[in-house]
Amino acid sequence: MNRGLRRIAVLTGGGDAPGLNAVVRAVAKSAIHRGWEVLGIEDGFEGFFNEGGIRPLSSGHVRGILQMGGSILRCSNRGDPFRYPAEDGSGPADRSDEVVKQVDRLALDALVVIGGDGSLMIGGRLEEKGVPVVGIPKTIDNDVWGTDVTFGFDTASQTVTDAVDRLHSTAASHQRVMVVEVMGRDAGWIAVQGGGSGGGDVLLIPEIPFDMDAVCGKIRERNEGGIGFSIVVVAEGAHPSDGEKTVIVTAEESATGYERLGGVGDRVARIIEQRERVECRSTVLGHVQRGGSPTSRDRFLGTLFGVGAVDLIARGNTGRMVAMKGERLTDVPLTEVAGRARRVEPDGPEVHALEAIGVNFGR
Repeated sequence: MNRGLRRIAVLTGGGDAPGLNAVVRAVAKSAIHRGWEVLGIEDGFEGFFNEGGIRPLSSGHVRGILQMGGSILRCSNRGDPFRYPAEDGSGPADRSDEVVKQVDRLALDALVVIGGDGSLMIGGRLEEKGVPVVGIPKTIDNDVWGTDVTFGFDTASQTVTDAVDRLHSTAASHQRVMVVEVMGRDAGWIAVQGGGSGGGDVLLIPEIPFDMDAVCGKIRERNEGGIGFSIVVVAEGAHPSDGEKTVIVTAEESATGYERLGGVGDRVARIIEQRERVECRSTVLGHVQRGGSPTSRDRFLGTLFGVGAVDLIARGNTGRMVAMKGERLTDVPLTEVAGRARRVEPDGPEVHALEAIGVNFGR
C-alpha cells in the first residue's frame, strides 16, 4: 500500500442514536475528498472479531443516508475487546491485542470511534496500546463529559416534547394525571429539555432525589386551583430520596452485563393515584426516543463532528475527542472523558428557569 495515501476506519459503538449516519457520512466524505481510504467496522468493536465485519466505505455507500435513523454500520454494546465474552462461557477475556494486530494488518492511520462514555473509554485504552484513536461523542442522554452537547439528544428531546404535547390533550379531556417515563439512566437532560419544552408540571430526574409529598403537593395545588390534570415526566434513573433506582433486569441477568432500569413511571403513578385519589395513567416512551429521522440540529452537529474528527487525524492529533463548547467546535483529550459524566446541576440555570415558572422537581 502507498503510505502517502491515508487509510482510516470508523465504527459506531454502544446504543443507536439519531444522527449516527450523518456522522458516518461526514467522516467518509471528508476523508475521501482528501484522497484517503475509509473502512467501516460493523457492529461496533465486534466487527474486529467477526468475519466480514470490516468493509470499504465509498461515497456511494454513504449517499442518501443523512436523513436515516440508526447506523448503516449497526451498533453493539457487547464487543468490549478488553472484556470480550469467552466462547466457553468462562467469563470475559482481554482480546485487545487482537484489535491492535488488526489495525496493524489493515495499515490504519486512525480509528474513529463514535460512541458514548463506554465506547470512548475503550477508544482511550486502545490509544494507550498504540492505536491512533479520535472520538466523537454520541448519546441521546447528552451526558458525555467535555462537550456541551452530543448529537442524538436534540431528536430524542423533540420526541419527548411531541409525546407530552399529545398527552396534554387527553389529560385535559379526562382530567387525569399522565406520567411519562423517558430515558436517562444517570442524567436528566432529556426529561429537563423534552419535558420542560412540552410543558410538564413535574419533572423527576436522577440528579435530584424526589419526595413524593412534594410531587403530590404540586398535583393537589393544581387540582385545588381548578386545573384538574397534570403531566409528570420521569427519567428512568430517577429515584426517591429514601429509595433506590427501579431495576427491572439486574446486571447478572442481563445479556449485556449492565442492569436495565425501568418501571419508575408506573411506581410514581401508583403512589399518586393512591394518595390523591385521582385517575392516573403512565406511558413509557422507551426506544421510541432513539429512533426516527434526526432533526436538522442533529444532522448538522453530526456533520461538524465527523469533519472535525478527520481534521484532527489530518493534523496528527489523535487521542482526542471532538467537542462543542458554546457554538465553537473544539477537542479534548480522551483521557479526560473516560469515567466522567456531564449531569444536570440541581441548582443550575435549566432547573432554576423551570422552577421559576412553577415546574416541580419533587423537592
